Amino acid sequence: MLAAIDDAVGDGVDVMSVSIGSVGKPLPLVDDGIAVGALHAAMRGVVVVCSGGNSGPSPATVSNLAPWLLTVGASSIDRAFISPIKLGNGMVVMGQTVTPYQLPGNKAYPLVYAADAVVPGTPTNVSNQCLPKSLAPEKVQGKIVVCLRGTGLRVEKGMEVKRAGGAAIVLGNPPAYGSEVPVDAHVLPGTAVSTADVNAILLYVNSSSNPTAVLDRSRTVVDVKPSPVMAQFSSRGPNVVEPNILKPDVTAPGLNILAAWSEASSPTKLDGDNRVVKYNIVSGTSMSCPHVSATAVLLKSAHPDWSSAAIRSAIMTTATTSNAGGGPIMDADGTVAGPMDYGSGHIRPRHAMDPGLVYDASYQDYLLFACASGGAPLDHSLPCPATPPPPYELNHPSLAIHGLNGTVTVQRTVTNVGQGKGNARYSVAVVEPMGVSVKVSPRNLSFSRTNEKKSFRIKIEAKKGTTGWRVNGQFVAGSYTWSDGVHVVRSPIAVLVA
Repeated sequence: MLAAIDDAVGDGVDVMSVSIGSVGKPLPLVDDGIAVGALHAAMRGVVVVCSGGNSGPSPATVSNLAPWLLTVGASSIDRAFISPIKLGNGMVVMGQTVTPYQLPGNKAYPLVYAADAVVPGTPTNVSNQCLPKSLAPEKVQGKIVVCLRGTGLRVEKGMEVKRAGGAAIVLGNPPAYGSEVPVDAHVLPGTAVSTADVNAILLYVNSSSNPTAVLDRSRTVVDVKPSPVMAQFSSRGPNVVEPNILKPDVTAPGLNILAAWSEASSPTKLDGDNRVVKYNIVSGTSMSCPHVSATAVLLKSAHPDWSSAAIRSAIMTTATTSNAGGGPIMDADGTVAGPMDYGSGHIRPRHAMDPGLVYDASYQDYLLFACASGGAPLDHSLPCPATPPPPYELNHPSLAIHGLNGTVTVQRTVTNVGQGKGNARYSVAVVEPMGVSVKVSPRNLSFSRTNEKKSFRIKIEAKKGTTGWRVNGQFVAGSYTWSDGVHVVRSPIAVLVA
């Protein structure tokens, strides 16, 4: 990775798109090759965008944790590939699929639950998973098999149904995945359904002596609501290396994304799948990362004089926490998402082109941060001072305070970059985290020219007598937002009270 980053810097690239993350426990910054390489790239003005990882929805799973990286989560878009399933009782369930295979004719096929069709000796806890060699051919031959997600690869489950002679697969979500339905280029006819819909299908299967279903052709629909929704697989914060830096930074489209595909690899990558395709539908933060990288390229083209920190800031402070319908961005399980899920929010490239204000930072700022965070210098030509400023003092577009005990005051500095706004007056609005007081001073900032800088202080204080709001030591979220009536410059606040 270091060699690749070094070559890219030597080639003069402006943006690096790094759809790669650490495996296992994240490393300290000094030992993290991507972080070290990206710091030197940032010093040369290169914007480095990284995937946050696909280990969600468990907390503290996000990777690529350095503040000079733009770390990206994954969310859905407003497109679906709907595929109706007509059950024998007349009920219609809406699945999603992109498999090119169809059942011949518009006729009903027998429907069987995988757990009722396994070979003897299959462990009960995985009997519904359609794992390799688990299905009994005599029980699934010519039938549509209902399998559940969870253990094993989704496309591998379809391969097992095909091996056993099944006609098609219906892949259902367990409760943890809710309504999030990833689609796959299965090796046989089939479709995927939400938790509620697979429960309805199984209720019908268990109540019928001869359950059947018809799988209709799929079609593409747009303007799906709500969208975006956070993908359950998207890795979550907090940052386990330095909890005083919020990660991920933003979220972007990463579920069911149309992507170019190498013709040297089949769409499923499974042995026995010999198909050759130019495009595939893919899910993961490896898909959301290049969306943000492309946004960075647009910003670099429009503002070639901006630093990599300024570009990251523009993307973060103009992100939105609202979905297309105006409601809050949700998780796939139906709960309201927050900064540990999406960081500053979902990217808005058009808004990022003219953010109004940016939070800039230098190579030396990042070295001081690394000294405070890990205690080791990342550049031996600049040794760590005896008492570096605390990590939350980094001039970062978001604010995280871990272990708040009493009061903490931090300083931030913004640079006026508003297009056509040499003179600008900004006022601040604060949304306090539950049980935490947030005071910004001064509350108004006036700029008389472009590229002028102004500093302000943020006083964070735990309110007395409010221990009842603490829930299992979780971060609480708020925000502060600067606005001049045209630009909205929002920064999330995440606080964990000691």
